[in-house]
Amino acid sequence: MRYWILSWFLLTGLAWAQVPQEKIRIGSKAFPESWVLGEACCQLARSSGAQVEYRKSLGATEIIYQALKQGSIDVYPEYTGTIRQVFLKQLPDATDGDALEVLAADRLGMSYSLGFTDSYALAVPARVKGPESLSDLLKYPELRYVMNQEFVGRQDGWQGLSEKYGLKPKNFSEMQHELCYTAIASNQADVMNVYTTDAQIEKLGLRLLRDDQNYFPRYDCVWLYRADLPQRCPKAWSALQQLVGRVSEEKMRQANARMVIDKEDPGQAAEWLLKQCLPQREGGLGNGDPPLAKKKSRFNAELLWKQTLRHLQLVTASLTLAVCIGIPLGILASRSPATARITLSLVGLLQTIPSLALLAFMVPLTGVGPAPALVALFVYSILPIVRNTYTGLTTLPGNLSEAAHALGLPSSAQLWRIRLPMASPSILAGIKTSSVINVGTATLAALVGAGGLGESILQGISLLDHEMIFQGAIPAAVLALLAQAFWDTLEKWIVPRGLRI
Repeated sequence: MRYWILSWFLLTGLAWAQVPQEKIRIGSKAFPESWVLGEACCQLARSSGAQVEYRKSLGATEIIYQALKQGSIDVYPEYTGTIRQVFLKQLPDATDGDALEVLAADRLGMSYSLGFTDSYALAVPARVKGPESLSDLLKYPELRYVMNQEFVGRQDGWQGLSEKYGLKPKNFSEMQHELCYTAIASNQADVMNVYTTDAQIEKLGLRLLRDDQNYFPRYDCVWLYRADLPQRCPKAWSALQQLVGRVSEEKMRQANARMVIDKEDPGQAAEWLLKQCLPQREGGLGNGDPPLAKKKSRFNAELLWKQTLRHLQLVTASLTLAVCIGIPLGILASRSPATARITLSLVGLLQTIPSLALLAFMVPLTGVGPAPALVALFVYSILPIVRNTYTGLTTLPGNLSEAAHALGLPSSAQLWRIRLPMASPSILAGIKTSSVINVGTATLAALVGAGGLGESILQGISLLDHEMIFQGAIPAAVLALLAQAFWDTLEKWIVPRGLRI
């Protein structure tokens, strides 16, 4: 009996050891529809028993695509038009087979369509009378255009569209997509680019202009995934496949509206979408719940505390690294004019790199998460520390240096006992400046999945929700003030009393 019991436990242990829990990493872009689909992806994967790691709001298209290629995520929702134009640099008439062939070279795959198309279009409000098609816009040169930055930069966006139709508007602006809707609603603009499943189209009564020359390709929504995912996580992948071909454009627009207009969180909107599209889930394939009449607050104290702690961790780690490297570089720069030119030019050059470009560059090297954010924050923190250290050490009174030499003090003693204490007010001023810059810049960490208060700010901008923007912006401002107060207090202990007087 003991033998059989021991054998049973041994076999059970071996069975568990040979069937590890699947782990899947899911990503989404930084706009509402991608959040809803990303959450739906997470819920389906969890229902299969998989362990899910979710990277939300991974910035621009290039950042999330690099994260997929690099292996930081396994799958995310994408659109076929974007895959062909942005990633593959192919013509609009390229087939899905062409796309699959090129993706396979990067060990990536593309699912069949989830069932809906979210294409580009230009739209005008009801107050703009006349244009019904894109060609009609040529008859109304006085119209004011506003487009989001990604659409303007894409070849399948404004660049190619303006060439195709000969559009040369006299009044043209670029801004974040949701702010374009604000400009239209406040009569600051007349024409904007939209995504055809945007919830605000119906809310603002916008009229979509007919693409009479068939410029825009199809933007069917698909799962873009790493090629080994179906073999590595077969149950999770099978769960994701349930949604293929089942999401209609109307259901997707309604799910977007529940989040953007009715202020549901992405998880609730995703749960509603899954119930509507999958018959095996409770309430599936219903006739559609009406939008919620009562708008709710998105304030979440627990989430705010978590984001604040992550923000503080990012700032503390990157600033500590900047101080540990910046002060020695400032000391080195003070040694001679030649080293000063090289050192200050180098750190000044790093400061000129656009933050989004630096993040996009770092993702293929470090993946998404805290690593690229820490590198970027370090880069933007180091210049004030190096420059102020150099300035403090090179502007000491000449007679002080002469007295130190006359006393016969070695160079190290002069540095630690005289030069650095005398330069400490300037050095601390540089650290104060860096800490305040760091707190503000750290909000961009959300674009690479590093978390922090930027998550609420970016989501609030995308949802035109001032409460969410303040939920991130006000704590960030408070952290900046606290950082200033911290260094002011520390200054009383570091700076010699005579210099403070």
